[in-house]
Amino acid sequence: PQEPGGEAAFARRIDPAREPGLSPEQRQLMAQVEFAQRQRALQRRLRSRNLLLALGIGALTCGIYGYTFYSVSQERFLDELEQEAEAARARA
Repeated sequence: PQEPGGEAAFARRIDPAREPGLSPEQRQLMAQVEFAQRQRALQRRLRSRNLLLALGIGALTCGIYGYTFYSVSQERFLDELEQEAEAARARA
């Protein structure tokens, strides 16, 4: 239903402290519900930040791991040892 101001009744914001028809228990319940909603919004925001942080750390870890295997590969190490051994045999 439309009100004279053009806003729908469900979208109208009220100030619980100034609303004359609310009992103290209703005001307390509204404050508790608002607090719970703020906590849920904070948890969602932190969850997404934590997910981004975890993905970043995981990507960095995989990058370091991959670079380590690339730069220090076992084949090149063994090739260098074999070349040194052959050079030592040729000298002897």
